[in-house]
Amino acid sequence: MASDKITKLKPYRLYVVAIAFATVVLLLMQYQYWYGEYGHGNFVQVQKQLQEQSKLNEEQSYKNAILLADVKDLKSGLSAIEEHARLDLGLIKAGETFVQLSNAPITYSRSMLTDDEQVVETVDAVPEPSAQ
Repeated sequence: MASDKITKLKPYRLYVVAIAFATVVLLLMQYQYWYGEYGHGNFVQVQKQLQEQSKLNEEQSYKNAILLADVKDLKSGLSAIEEHARLDLGLIKAGETFVQLSNAPITYSRSMLTDDEQVVETVDAVPEPSAQ
């Protein structure tokens, strides 16, 4: 009778050991999935890098399209060359008058200032002289 109990317990222990082993393997696989080198955390990081690179690629594509249009325009006619010469090099045509406007504020002084007085009054506009 005692030997019958031992043979009945052996398959039961085998199942317990198999379930414990399967549980340990499952836990190790979960750890590898969540925290491993190629796991979920790394996947999220790679997705963020992919989004950043996609934005950079879109910006670069836009800049490339502008440059391509500029090259086509330069190859097609003289108007683009003239525009670049005027804007980039400051060239003017014969017979034209160059006028440069300043956005600097207008300043003036009512009397001669000494070195001790370094006060300059700023105004929006210079009053027109009256004709008397």
